[in-house]
Amino acid sequence: MSACTRMQQQQQTNQQANGNDSLASPRKKQRMSMSSGGSISKVTVVLGAQWGDEGKGKVVDMLAMDADVVCRCQGGNNAGHTVVVEGAEFNFHLLPSGIINPRCKSVIGNGVVIHLPGLFEELEKNEAKGLKNWEDRLVISDRAHIVFDFHQQVDGLQELEKGTQSLGTTKKGIGPTYSSKASRNGLRIGDLLGDFEKFSQKFNTLVTSYQKMFPALHVDVKAELERYKEFSKRIRPYVKETVQYLHQALKDGKKVLVEGANAAMLDIDFGTYPYVTSSNCSIGGVCTGLGLPPSTIGEIIGVVKAYTTRVGDGPFPTELSCSIGELLQSRGHEIGVTTKRKRRCGWLDLPLLKFTTLVNGYTSICLTKLDILDTLPEIKVCIGYRLNGKDIDYFPSSTWELAKVESVYKTIEGWQSTTEGVRSLDKLPLNAHKYIQLIEEYLGVPVKWIGVGAGRESVITL
Repeated sequence: MSACTRMQQQQQTNQQANGNDSLASPRKKQRMSMSSGGSISKVTVVLGAQWGDEGKGKVVDMLAMDADVVCRCQGGNNAGHTVVVEGAEFNFHLLPSGIINPRCKSVIGNGVVIHLPGLFEELEKNEAKGLKNWEDRLVISDRAHIVFDFHQQVDGLQELEKGTQSLGTTKKGIGPTYSSKASRNGLRIGDLLGDFEKFSQKFNTLVTSYQKMFPALHVDVKAELERYKEFSKRIRPYVKETVQYLHQALKDGKKVLVEGANAAMLDIDFGTYPYVTSSNCSIGGVCTGLGLPPSTIGEIIGVVKAYTTRVGDGPFPTELSCSIGELLQSRGHEIGVTTKRKRRCGWLDLPLLKFTTLVNGYTSICLTKLDILDTLPEIKVCIGYRLNGKDIDYFPSSTWELAKVESVYKTIEGWQSTTEGVRSLDKLPLNAHKYIQLIEEYLGVPVKWIGVGAGRESVITL
């Protein structure tokens, strides 16, 4: 082949390659744009890292001051979040704590189960305390399931049946409602706003199914349907298809904050089963409860109380059945917002927190109620478990095994000085610094906020 022929062939090859590049370029740019995800925002998530009551409401209220949308993703009015603003105490059970922010939208997602009488009662009570202009800011998913009064009755009947083996539920009907959802005969908000005749038929079927299981269950079907016809009118203005709504908010660059209810150790899969709630209150529940893919999750904040509490029955390795436990209970005002029951109190449990960190992937921690430890001359922290005389490197899956573990403690000196008025890290006592450092080093997660009081102003940002 002559040099001239080879040159002509090379020119033709180059022309074809250039042509292909020019054709491929738009597609290449499109693929690059698609893979980069554009400028979509990331969701910030706040999760309870223990057995609940860690102070999530206060953390959400603080972060919601800079948020555009605050969401609840699971649970129901078995949750109780307290927020103190300028001396006024607001109690939320179904409403996202961010509803106090006058410029923030509040979304009750598809994973939440909603007791409508409880929702409207909650709104009225908080209005009386100063909640304003919520009507244009509340958004409710049409996929959220409805908790009926008979679900609550069934909850109580099931607890009675268990006798001494009862789980200590809140009797808010949460478990029976999720059970109805899983057995595919539950009713959703969208059903209520659709064909009311079909809603009535499904309601009758659901009531009948429960009456077969519990013959003593009495439901005035006619009265209940009339009641829910009125509820449908009241709730209609707030109902949307929230999956598209949230994705559009992220595309628009809005700051979206997710408020987890309950806590990691109450998660139906990863908690101390069966002493758990009926929903996934770990990071997976955020995705399924709002219709968000994992790729949209950004910061995951684990809220950790500076000691450990739990309500109801179940194993509790660091529980203090002594004067120190009573002191924590008294100083910490450890009374359940929802149940009004006294909370059991104990030392901080780091193996438990290590486990919930593995499950949830916390990127930072908010440590709350540090001030409750102010008066103690020494403080113990659980740094390990022993089972049958041997150290274990895992968190036990079964309650019978967890009940047998022996806690291994590290003792540090208390600071015995007040931290309530402290507003900067450098003003904290040295031993308080050591306490925080121990937590960070054990978990491998930075403490970003420290709570030293009830109000939103009593949070130290690191």
